[in-house]
Amino acid sequence: MTDGGYAARVRGIFDATITLHQLVRDRELEGVVTVAAAIRQTFAAGGKLLIFGNGGSAADAQHMAAELVGRFERERAALPAIALTTDTSTLTSIGNDYGFDRVFARQVEGLGRAGDLALGISTSGRSANVVAALVAARGLGLRTVALTGRDGGAAARASDMHINVPDRSAARVQEVHRTLIHAICDLVEGDSGARASGLGLDD
Repeated sequence: MTDGGYAARVRGIFDATITLHQLVRDRELEGVVTVAAAIRQTFAAGGKLLIFGNGGSAADAQHMAAELVGRFERERAALPAIALTTDTSTLTSIGNDYGFDRVFARQVEGLGRAGDLALGISTSGRSANVVAALVAARGLGLRTVALTGRDGGAAARASDMHINVPDRSAARVQEVHRTLIHAICDLVEGDSGARASGLGLDD
């Protein structure tokens, strides 16, 4: 491939992600606002957010938790978000004893309480362990959210709220998922300004 061919390939990647971002922006604005409001309500009521996914989606789960426990763009109190993808001892013990399909569901069963919110991320919508965790969360009285790709799959059906990126490329879906996560974090933070006490979620 010539230098010009490589440049055209990179341009094509940018064009594809721009087009997909625009599509999701036009289709999912209301869904993003709804999910952010649900997370704000969860925090305001003393609940927590449990986030999970595989591979790049595991990284996105950790990214989202970091933005909320730390800060996104505004000073405020820390918010109770937990990525269920980070504890290697827990993940490997559950995987060894119960199977990989249970690595998130088992954690939801141990950490989740009615009033919490579970957010599963899957670029296919079909990740068995993500679906199992969403089902477990519903059974415990948690509200559930799925961020998906393709047609949403079983993850969409297991969720109270669903934001879909309708594309088959995991890379393109992940790029839009990260923008969605940033948009949700921006809305969750709200206009808390420099307040450092309280959750700052009542504005």
